[in-house]
Amino acid sequence: AVASILPHLREDGFILSAQNGLNEKMIADLAGAHRTMGAFVNYGADWIEPGRILFGNRGAVVVGEIDNVIRERTERMHKLLQIFEADAVLTDDIWGYLWGKMGYGAMLFATALTPDSMTANFADLERGPALMGLAREVMRTAVAEGVTPKPFNGFEPKAFMPDAADISALKSLADLADFNSKTAKTHTGIYRDLAVRKRKTEVDQQLGVIVEIAAGHGIDTPLLRRLIELIHDIEEGRRDMSVSTFHELTRVMS
Repeated sequence: AVASILPHLREDGFILSAQNGLNEKMIADLAGAHRTMGAFVNYGADWIEPGRILFGNRGAVVVGEIDNVIRERTERMHKLLQIFEADAVLTDDIWGYLWGKMGYGAMLFATALTPDSMTANFADLERGPALMGLAREVMRTAVAEGVTPKPFNGFEPKAFMPDAADISALKSLADLADFNSKTAKTHTGIYRDLAVRKRKTEVDQQLGVIVEIAAGHGIDTPLLRRLIELIHDIEEGRRDMSVSTFHELTRVMS
């Protein structure tokens, strides 16, 4: 996508990345850091068919520069985003939000191992240890990167830090179950890729990147690595989406 845009991008133009993941790094490598802007979105939506999109719920929308300097162009983009989401945030720490979403996103990938809704997954105490473990691996990696992840919509990064008590993490999971119970979007886009659209997910582009970054800091991520394997198994038809598949993650912790 970036390669197709670059021939048409003015030198003073820029690319706004509003996709899940840490794509800003790759875009900056290709287009230049000065022509890359970051964004974080957490509203619920599903592509149903051409011309038909389900808007599930309002959620966090944040925009900021990848060097954390707010410019006139950042303010202009913020105003544009406010047309869509009145509470859109202009930040001088977009990486904090992006890494926060990665922690939440790791858990969302895990919910897609089952046919259950996001709320059902977050509310199941037996799935809690694996969900908490995934978020903790991401948060530990974020800290190693010098980032302080930001909270949003029930996800509290501090609850998944290495020194945080389980009760704090369980409270965040309960808050996420509550937040996701109030949306018309009951399942993740990852679930729809696997169960509805029958196509590969973005697990390598999202979680695979975290595993690589973590390895560069000498951090082991056994839950993330196993989750990637399980998603691939479902993509290739080697496993079904089920609670037992989810608990392959739980076994990693035993």
